[in-house]
Amino acid sequence: MLKKILSGEACAKCRLCCIFDRYDVWETPVFTAELCERIKAARPQTEFVTKDGGYIFRVGELKGDELFSCPALTDKGCMLGDDKPFDCRIWPYRIMEVGGRRAITFASICDELYHRPLSQLVEFLKEGLADTIFAYADLHPEIVKPYYEGYPVLLFERKPL
Repeated sequence: MLKKILSGEACAKCRLCCIFDRYDVWETPVFTAELCERIKAARPQTEFVTKDGGYIFRVGELKGDELFSCPALTDKGCMLGDDKPFDCRIWPYRIMEVGGRRAITFASICDELYHRPLSQLVEFLKEGLADTIFAYADLHPEIVKPYYEGYPVLLFERKPL
């Protein structure tokens, strides 16, 4: 979805969005039942918990500098290929609930896009990606996360929740 502004090569080298520490483990993606089964077939030890109609990884308490890597991450990248969860396909864009409204925010930890002007990131949303994100969230409200301080709000949805 983001190939116009984010190179696959840069993502393949970085993989930061697939590794979580105790401060950002809340950002693990929401999976469908089908994707859970695909991951469990390859990594049977993987556990999921339900979240509002979707599934997220069961992650134990992370201590200190301990990290949790997405079980779908392999040496060659994501085992799910183009079938990644929607959260992953739109990252570093996030959809969050901000003061009773849904908004598209930006995870500034993505080094590839961090140095781009915010106006460019907003313009890309206005070219159709925002409509796609909000429409998906209409069908899958479990992907909407509570607002987390420090995420720049790029675009509010026109209609209130």
